Amino acid sequence: MDKAIGQAEANRAGSDDPEIAALRAHLEAHNGIKGLEILQPGDTGHAVDLFRRDGFVVIANALNDEQTEILATGCREVTAEILALDQSRKGNRGSHRYSFGGCSLTRSQLHRPEWQMLLDIPVVTEVVTAIFESSDYVLRAASGDFCLPGAVEYQPLHSDVRDWQAPATTPFSAFHDPRGQLTIRDLPCPYLCVNFLPQAVTRLNGPTRQIPGTQHSRVPIPSLADEPEWMRLSTVCPAPAGAIMIRDVRAWHGGTPNISDAVRAIPNLEFYAPWFREPIVPGITYRDFKKLSDHAQRLVRHCVADSGETLVTGATLRAP
Repeated sequence: MDKAIGQAEANRAGSDDPEIAALRAHLEAHNGIKGLEILQPGDTGHAVDLFRRDGFVVIANALNDEQTEILATGCREVTAEILALDQSRKGNRGSHRYSFGGCSLTRSQLHRPEWQMLLDIPVVTEVVTAIFESSDYVLRAASGDFCLPGAVEYQPLHSDVRDWQAPATTPFSAFHDPRGQLTIRDLPCPYLCVNFLPQAVTRLNGPTRQIPGTQHSRVPIPSLADEPEWMRLSTVCPAPAGAIMIRDVRAWHGGTPNISDAVRAIPNLEFYAPWFREPIVPGITYRDFKKLSDHAQRLVRHCVADSGETLVTGATLRAP
């Protein structure tokens, strides 16, 4: 990712502050899930087992060097467009934190060729198909997030899918058991996210923290004030550029401090299981859709705008 942007942000954030120096030393010594397994393409069965046990799995070498650089370049370009709208770096996911989808007028980056490229990565297709035990899953969005040096606060732990609420409250709560016996956490994975690493994720540049095994937990998610220290250090790092992290979005996760001198980006693809749907917003024009591979067209068939529709794209800080 862009070192120039990162170094400028690190300078703005006062990277020599004694508190930041103490945090850096603490994270260098203790950050990261102990015994984190990083798999290789081809180990699909083990990948599925880890995903179902922990709620996430990391696989290296999903992208080759050329693909990694293409993705990094796209992330740099989108990041620059977003930062031009936010000189104070308030972010839209917390200070110095941004959602690629939440900063897009389409709530997605699917109109970008770099994200379209990710639809045809073989290991993604193989593992996601194995997790869902079907190839009939569909794309929800192409999004992800990035954080800048100066993102010194922890983001609260959260889950990306919720139990049913009345339609007047939100359209994004599809599962409802009128008997009140089952929640969405009692089901097989309904919705997963594949994060792609255009740069290495380290102990210092804002690795995602994942709390293993929480995808089925009905226990309330702890607040930052109540979160134990081991959870703050339960981060998915170190992980190499070109790797992917496949996550059950129900599992508890959150952002961590980026006290490096570079931007950390984790663009993603989000997929619904064949049996699960929530609203999907168009993210690609019909003309660009027809340029995709047959496989990619099948994945994005619910994300394509009508052939007569104009898709308005661009950066924003608050997606409609």
